Amino acid sequence: MSRKEHKIKEQPDYPKTFDDQVEGRNAVIELLESGKDINKIFITKGEKHGSINKIISMAKERKVILVEKDKRQMEQMAQNQNYQGVIAIVPPFEYCEIEDILDRAEELKEDPFILILDGIEDPHNLGSIIRTAETAGVHGIIIPKRRAASVNSTVSKVSAGAVQHMKIARVTNITDSIEKLKEKGLWICGTDINTDTYYYNQDLTGSLAIVIGNEGDGISDKVKKNCDFLIKIPMRGKITSLNASVSTGIIIYEAMKQRIK
Repeated sequence: MSRKEHKIKEQPDYPKTFDDQVEGRNAVIELLESGKDINKIFITKGEKHGSINKIISMAKERKVILVEKDKRQMEQMAQNQNYQGVIAIVPPFEYCEIEDILDRAEELKEDPFILILDGIEDPHNLGSIIRTAETAGVHGIIIPKRRAASVNSTVSKVSAGAVQHMKIARVTNITDSIEKLKEKGLWICGTDINTDTYYYNQDLTGSLAIVIGNEGDGISDKVKKNCDFLIKIPMRGKITSLNASVSTGIIIYEAMKQRIK
């Protein structure tokens, strides 16, 4: 479907909060494997078993500074309760441009498959969505700069490191971005409980962007009007909405199923 047809050493206390840190063993391993820049890695003193040993070995191989700190100091630094004894300090997350997402699809010789998040506010939802999108072969995600969650340590942790492999564009205006994608030949699919079309009855192949709305209000009226078509997930219970990350998973996996036939 187309519009056209090292060394471990002691250091003094570190400040309590970082906007740009990755926590948890799997997330830090994914970060190390991604080859992205890492300022330093902190580990809890005495934590030298299991996957911590793998992190230490990989960090030394990449010449990343390793710092041991006691449990109290680590708990002061951690932004998540379950940081698993390891915190990596990284440069600010490097957002990309929409063109970079389209270029990625072209490099893979695939029709662009993009996710647009219209105001997802919960970083846990954003992290879960990124993880699911990465496993489903989504080429990139577009998020707004205002009134929405951005990529931080919580998002990185919940995504289980998937954020290191996903292109994410942070834009000023979602509607303008939709118009730009339309000009590039993409169809825009919105999600709306009031439409008549179920997601499994809609053609989700070809150059496509799927819009997922805010946890409470869904997609905005302005964005909805700019969608080419709308789909919904059937509801049979007394609750008539799903968690945003669950809805996203259902829809993008249907799209993936259609696209790999």
